[in-house]
Amino acid sequence: MKEEKKKEFWEFIKFVIIAVLIVVPVRLWVAQPFIVNGASMEPTYDNGDYLIVDEFSYHFRRPKKNEVIIFHYPLNPSEFFIKRVEGVPGETVKIENKEIKLKKGQYFVMGDNRTNSWDSRKWGPVPEKLIVGRVLVRLWPFNKIEILPGY
Repeated sequence: MKEEKKKEFWEFIKFVIIAVLIVVPVRLWVAQPFIVNGASMEPTYDNGDYLIVDEFSYHFRRPKKNEVIIFHYPLNPSEFFIKRVEGVPGETVKIENKEIKLKKGQYFVMGDNRTNSWDSRKWGPVPEKLIVGRVLVRLWPFNKIEILPGY
């Protein structure tokens, strides 16, 4: 009986190690969950929507115009924001009678709910190094499950 319990214990330890070896790299470099907080992306995304963020593809390509991205807020990198890319490096964005020339590694982002969005119009372009990834899947609410929602 004691030998059987010891075997079960080591099987459990092996399972945990394998799970960690699979889950941690996926979570760190491939995809992660994100819950929408606020109304800045309505009607595309609502407060409480549960999303999976693709962190992998931006290792091989740059964000494109109109993609919805998750990034660290430039004025407080501990916060995450969700916005749509409206301008990419090399473009000039015209906002409220002024033009902003985007330099290498800069992205101009705006919320879909233009009247209720704190975005690049207020605090400027997002540096590429702060971009986490793009929205890949909406998993919640169930009646809105969708791959690449908002594109």
